[in-house]
Parts: sequence; structure tokens; C-alpha cells
Amino acid sequence: MLRPKLPVMPQPTGLVTPPARVVEPTAVIQQQPAPVAPPVAPVAAPVSSRPMVQLTPGSVLALVGGGTAVVLVVGTVLVSMLLAVAVTAVSVAVCALVIRSLNSSQHCR
Repeated sequence: MLRPKLPVMPQPTGLVTPPARVVEPTAVIQQQPAPVAPPVAPVAAPVSSRPMVQLTPGSVLALVGGGTAVVLVVGTVLVSMLLAVAVTAVSVAVCALVIRSLNSSQHCR
């Protein structure tokens, strides 16, 4: 009923590119070592090719605002988790008190 269809590999119809040329090895010629130059005074450090980050007052304000927002969101999540744990603990404590009072009232009868 469900048979997979195998793709058929089409034959090339146009011009076929020839295979890449084979690179022939070249001869290695050893040269005399260069004479050692006398030490030169230190040169200034080369300029880094990485782009410099320039902070404008607007971008600083945006970074501070974004950081503040992240801190507030994370703080809200943590406080809500702490509140959930506290509510759960209080409800378990109330249940324990109710069960204890029910058990003690059965023993008195």
C-alpha cells in the first residue's frame, strides 16, 4: 500500500566540468640564513584589528535600563517562588493541626 519512492539519479545532459588539475610538487631550495639584525628600540604596540565599542549616553542608559529590568524580573520570580513555598508550608501546618485535633478528640470519647 505505502511504498517508498526511490529518487532516480539523472544523467548529466550538458557540459560536464573536467576534474580539478593535479598540482605537481615543486622543488625545495635551501637558502643561506639571513644575518641577524642588531636589536632595535621597541616600537609602539600594533593597533588591534577588533572594532572598539563606543558607549554613547543613550546606549549607557539603555544598558542600565535593561540590567534593571532583568534584576527586577529575576527578583519577582524568586520572591514568588519563596511565597509559594511559604503558602505550602502554612497549609501543611494547618492540615497537621486539624488531623492532630481530630485524633485527640477521638481518644477522649
